[in-house]
Amino acid sequence: MARPTDAAVPRLRMSVRAVLDDWCVAPDRGELLLLAVSELVTNAVRHAGAVTGRLGAALALGGGWLRFEVADGDPALPDFCRGVDAEAEGGRGLMIVGLLAAEAGGGLVAFPDGAGKVVGIRVPAV
Repeated sequence: MARPTDAAVPRLRMSVRAVLDDWCVAPDRGELLLLAVSELVTNAVRHAGAVTGRLGAALALGGGWLRFEVADGDPALPDFCRGVDAEAEGGRGLMIVGLLAAEAGGGLVAFPDGAGKVVGIRVPAV
């Protein structure tokens, strides 16, 4: 299996956008999910891509919730509460997505999955 690359990010984002449009998801929820797709997939590629040959993604709508999850083969869970060095050029994406998800009434989740992990976002569909 080939290693995940940055090229996966825009392809997956485009696919998710098409599904969200088919589901007639409100624009504010759709844009939040698309931001999460970009951040979660980019993180999986950059941080887990060197140690995993797999990257899976799932989008679901049910029970009043929109969910997007990314699975990879790296067991290291992200630290959603980690502070970011003020001088750092990156490292704020998950924090920003988490804050936006919380503002919308949802949140981020990360949990072990076999030899790897799943990182996802859940927000109310309406």
